[in-house]
Amino acid sequence: MNRSTSVRRVHRRRLGLGAAGALVALGVAAGPAAAHAGVTASDPRALAENVTLTFTSEAESDTAGIAELRVVLPKGIAPDAVTLKEAPEEWKLTATPDGYAIGGAALATGTDAEYSITVRQLPDEKSLVFKTLETYGDGKVSRWIEVPTSGEKVDNPAPVLALRAAAPGARPVAPSPSPSPTASAAPPVQPAPPVQPSAAAPSAPAAPGPRTSGEEDASSGTGFVGGVAAVVLLAAGGAFWWLRRGRSGT
Repeated sequence: MNRSTSVRRVHRRRLGLGAAGALVALGVAAGPAAAHAGVTASDPRALAENVTLTFTSEAESDTAGIAELRVVLPKGIAPDAVTLKEAPEEWKLTATPDGYAIGGAALATGTDAEYSITVRQLPDEKSLVFKTLETYGDGKVSRWIEVPTSGEKVDNPAPVLALRAAAPGARPVAPSPSPSPTASAAPPVQPAPPVQPSAAAPSAPAAPGPRTSGEEDASSGTGFVGGVAAVVLLAAGGAFWWLRRGRSGT
């Protein structure tokens, strides 16, 4: 075997190894990507208002479809500041103490869950984390709740939305005020109507007023006449008795 033959064989061997490595790399690249949950925004800026957030949760079950997603909202977004914009048919959004749940009839097996919400205003932060629990029709739960730190990779990363700096002049929007009754001026006090006496109740006799001099004189005169009449009657009675006695004695 001469030298040129040996060189050609070495060269062929190197080409074969390189091709095999390329096929392996190509196969890896063409293989299915790992499932994950993600989020995008129509206006990814801090303090942006009426922003549409679109979420995608990739299906990873071969036996059941996604039936519900529960999301924990980041600090600065209240559950009542979120409204549903678009979702799979018959899916509903319900507020929870720390975020919201969205779901309905289970999707077809292998179908990704996509939906959109509108947020009244994004907080003044550099990034927002939306921890998500993905529940399938057979009860299986995928937990996309891990937050990578210091560039480290995690197995179940939560959806993270990076935010740009706020627009010039942007200010936080005051939360929606809860309805409260407005104070009104007190109506003028009306005098109470006079109390009418009851028809069944007897009226009290009027107290006698002071007597006048004429009334006193009339009263005195009436008493005097009455006294004289009494004396006359007694005298007449005595005379009558005396006459009868005298006759009886005769």
